[in-house]
Amino acid sequence: MEEQIKEVVEKQRAFFFTHQTKSIDFRIEQLKILKKAILAYEDRLYEALWEDLHKSKFEAYATEIGLVLSEIGLHIRHLRHWAKPEKVPTNQMVHFWSVSRVLKEPFGRVLIIAPWNYPFQLLINPLIGAISAGNCVTLKASEYTPNTSQVMGDMIREYFSPDYIALFGGGRQSNQALLAQPWDYIFFTGSPVIGKIVMEAAAKNLTPVSLELGGKSPCIVDKDANLNVAASRIVWGKFLNAGQTCIAPDYLFVHKEVETELMELMKIKIREYFGDNPESSNDFPRIATRPKTERLAGFLKGADIITGGETNLDARYVAPTLIKADPKDPVMQEEIFGPILPVMGFQDIDEVIRYVNTHPKPLAFYYFSSAKEKQKEILLKTSSGGGCINETIMHIANDRMPFGGVGNSGMGRYHGKYSFEAFSHRRSIMKKANFIDIPLRYPPYRNKWKLIKMVMR
Repeated sequence: MEEQIKEVVEKQRAFFFTHQTKSIDFRIEQLKILKKAILAYEDRLYEALWEDLHKSKFEAYATEIGLVLSEIGLHIRHLRHWAKPEKVPTNQMVHFWSVSRVLKEPFGRVLIIAPWNYPFQLLINPLIGAISAGNCVTLKASEYTPNTSQVMGDMIREYFSPDYIALFGGGRQSNQALLAQPWDYIFFTGSPVIGKIVMEAAAKNLTPVSLELGGKSPCIVDKDANLNVAASRIVWGKFLNAGQTCIAPDYLFVHKEVETELMELMKIKIREYFGDNPESSNDFPRIATRPKTERLAGFLKGADIITGGETNLDARYVAPTLIKADPKDPVMQEEIFGPILPVMGFQDIDEVIRYVNTHPKPLAFYYFSSAKEKQKEILLKTSSGGGCINETIMHIANDRMPFGGVGNSGMGRYHGKYSFEAFSHRRSIMKKANFIDIPLRYPPYRNKWKLIKMVMR
């Protein structure tokens, strides 16, 4: 595997320096080929996502395939505009007869490492940005979703040369071998723990990185919220992909005056969406592996369960579950990444703000309230990668907004134009005329400092 990876890296280096990928026409053509490939493999992708994660066709399209196809279309339509050099103002008193531009150049050879929770979308979506920016790309698919990884590998190998785009599978050894190579850029999606390992490996070659991580994203329901709407949107957002979503609400703070009512509404919504027995529902996914299922089941031992709590380790099933929690509980010490939602009551919103601010900055933040002043205040007093007011998850679906974390939840932004920018180096170039050369800047400087102060102000 290590020799194969080295060979691919060298071949991609050679291909990049043919400069073909710098052509905008070439990039647009590759995006069209990628779209054609996805459409050709669409049915196989549905089957693989069902086998790996029990994703319904609707959810597979809405959260994986459809998002990617939409992203490709956006890049095809706007790439020529995004890639144009930007002319920026130039101080002609200092830089007489000069023109300044910012060029958008590809980094070169890019490594993209994807997780298992959205195995197609979180691998191919960054790939779109890397193609648009003119890079050669090596993809690392997750070993925890073998069927989807196999289909993606077949698709990439059929439609692209490995000199341009290559895909590797495998586990830890494959990751280590890939990270040992001297990439020009690394894009990683996964946990903060692994993100630190990726950043450490990148630092050895001074390689820039984007880290799309996670963390415990809070959801807060105030007493003046529309409770029916809140219940619908929280239940949907939390149990989408069985809670295996980096921006899923990780825990819920609800005002004590409306806590009982909200819990009843959420129980109703769970039954409406998944039936009396969610295990038999075709719309409720499974946990990726048995060990991950066992970990989630451990959170339920001795828990004060409001609803749900059932598990089936062999079927990789954990029911959509609400539990009463305390900040000291084990379930509150790490990102849950499953269909378990701890619920805590509050009386004073400042208590909640203090709790959020004394923990690592989350990837997402959700607040339900009808009061605009409260909405403004809580956003002012907290920080997160992104989030929603009176909604969950859906900020990720607006490709006009950047998506990414802050602090422990990551660094870098992508989606839409921001994906093109993430994989592009902004190169500042000044072009100056030769027919005139003002001698002010040249030594000797005696009697010139007053003049230079006047010119540069």
